[in-house]
Amino acid sequence: MTSRNWVRLFFSTLIVGGLTTGILGFVIRWGEFQEYFIEFNISSILSTFVWLVGVGFIFSVISQVGYFAYLTIHQFGLGIFRSLWNPVQVVLILFALFDLVYFRFERFAKSSESILPYIGLAVFILVVGLIIAYFKTKQTHKNTFISALFFMVVVTIVEWVPVLRVNEKSWIFLMIYPLIICNAYQILILPKYLKKSEAEREQAKKRMEMRKAEKGKKHEKK
Repeated sequence: MTSRNWVRLFFSTLIVGGLTTGILGFVIRWGEFQEYFIEFNISSILSTFVWLVGVGFIFSVISQVGYFAYLTIHQFGLGIFRSLWNPVQVVLILFALFDLVYFRFERFAKSSESILPYIGLAVFILVVGLIIAYFKTKQTHKNTFISALFFMVVVTIVEWVPVLRVNEKSWIFLMIYPLIICNAYQILILPKYLKKSEAEREQAKKRMEMRKAEKGKKHEKK
C-alpha cells in the first residue's frame, strides 16, 4: 500500500471511530446526558459530543494499532505454522471466548449473579465476528474466513482488555461498539485501498516510462 493510502485509511478510520462514539455515547450513557436534552442545553450537548468524539479517536487508534499488530502476527503465524495456522487460530478464538466468560465471571460476578450475561457478551462478539468474516470471504476468498474471524474476536477482545479490567458497564459498551465498527471497517475497506495503491503504482510506472521515452527521443534528435 502506498503511503498516501495508509494516511487515508488512518484518517477515515479515525473519523469512523470518533463519530461512532460521539453518536452511540449519548445512547449508551443516556442516564448521564438526558438532562442536557430535556433542558435543551446546546452548549453541554456540543461539549459532551466533542468529548465523546475525542474518546472515539482514542478507541480508533487502539483499533488501528491492533490491526497492524494482527497483520504482523498473521505473517509470523503463516511462516511458523504454515497449513496449521488456521487450526491454531480456531483454538485461540475458543480460548479467548472462554477467558472472556470465565475470568470475568470469576472476578466480578456476585454470589447470586447468573453467568448468562457473561456468556451473552461472548456470543455477541462471536456472532458479529462470523458476520464480518462472511462478508470478508465475499470480498476475497474462502481462505480468509478464519483469519477474519480471529481478528474480529481475539484482537477485539485484546483491545478491549483495559475497560474489561475495570468492569464499568457504561465504559464496556461505550468502547466495544467503536472497536467492532473500526475493526470491521478496516478489514473490509483494506482491499479498496490496496487496489487504489496498485492503480497508483501502475500510473506512476507509466509516467516514468513516458518520461524515459521522451528523454530517449530528445537524445536521438541531438
